[in-house]
Amino acid sequence: MSDGYMRFAHSAVGKKICRGLGFPIPPHLQRANKGPQEVVKHILFSSVNQPNSAISNALADAALDLSVQDQQRYNGLIFDASSIASSTELKQLFQFFNQHLPLLQRNGRIVLIGLNPQSIDDTPQAIAQRSLLGFIKSLAKEVGRKGTTANLIYTEINCGNEVASPLRFFMSNRCTYVTGQVINVALPLASTVDWQQPLAGKTALVTGAARGIGADIAKVLARDGAKVIGLDIPQSQQLLNQVMNEINGDSLLVNVTDANAAELISAHIKQLGGGLDIIVHNAGITRDKTLARMKPQQWDLLIDINLTSIERINHSLLNQDLINDGGRIIGVSSISGIAGNPGQTNYATSKAGVIGMVESLAPKLAAKNITINAVAPGFIETEMTDAVPFMPRQLGRRLCSLSQGGLPVDVAETIAMFAAPNSQGITANIIRVCGQNIMGS
Repeated sequence: MSDGYMRFAHSAVGKKICRGLGFPIPPHLQRANKGPQEVVKHILFSSVNQPNSAISNALADAALDLSVQDQQRYNGLIFDASSIASSTELKQLFQFFNQHLPLLQRNGRIVLIGLNPQSIDDTPQAIAQRSLLGFIKSLAKEVGRKGTTANLIYTEINCGNEVASPLRFFMSNRCTYVTGQVINVALPLASTVDWQQPLAGKTALVTGAARGIGADIAKVLARDGAKVIGLDIPQSQQLLNQVMNEINGDSLLVNVTDANAAELISAHIKQLGGGLDIIVHNAGITRDKTLARMKPQQWDLLIDINLTSIERINHSLLNQDLINDGGRIIGVSSISGIAGNPGQTNYATSKAGVIGMVESLAPKLAAKNITINAVAPGFIETEMTDAVPFMPRQLGRRLCSLSQGGLPVDVAETIAMFAAPNSQGITANIIRVCGQNIMGS
């Protein structure tokens, strides 16, 4: 999974050639260490007006380092635009970022805070707040060449400290491959914030946990304190046991396509006792073929594993009240499910279905105090993408603002943010982990 082009582009000769030809030079990205979440230092915060008490409380709860002096170089910029009420007031966005962007270090972090336009009755204000999305997506494309990320948090009117969780995530190196994204925060935060071991005492089930993205999800959730049940097919027993032994987890060998798979999973949860706090539906396959040449079994097997099995498992767990109050359901979609991809009608259909599941279940699960969200990975460096032919692989890596593929841990970190108790205000969100790939919205 090595990126030969990136090594070449950073060599003395390669850098000169790439600059001369106008080729991208992928930045070296800073990722988090394996310990507790750390946010970047020296963050500059500003707002259109005096920040309201809710935003001030969120900044305090996020434990951000706002100790910067004028003209000092920053590692992060936060701008509260939630009080912008007209298009003329958008000029303040320009003024703040025009002044301070030159002082932002490489691998910097930018967060814009706004009000969800759908929660606003006043039309001029709704227009202005919706404009923030175009601003942040364009800004993310400008700063990506320096490894900097830029994201938008939409809150509701009279928001509380629920902004703290995504704010801290976007101001850390755990969001290295998440940029140009918007996250909507709506529900009140009731839990006590613990940034060191946020998942201590929680039980998580991760499907497809033997390798790749699933293995990293299991490891990151365990790092954050969760007791992890890793699920995979019996043929992957050795690999699964290796991962689970590393994190003191529990192996569960089940083929999710089996007719009794959902009941086997539910029975295992009952046997352990205590129910589930987190379930991550990661198991999935690809069976790429143009539609005219696709065999029925290539369609049927993929849809069953990637989508229908998720429905069966959710139905069984929810009907038996095995997902605890305050639980988390997290799906793994794909940018193919958002934008489509030739030769992947089956895969894109299944991943769009995961998004549909999130959108449909979110309001229904709110009554049970359960949140549901999904990640949509782009080009992630795995064994599967390593087998892609050379030219498509290079294009997949370069066609994003960060000019490189992501790592499985990038997906896992975003899932861990969704899973945290202090993310109770986050539901019905689809976050792309793609380095702002040009595919889709």
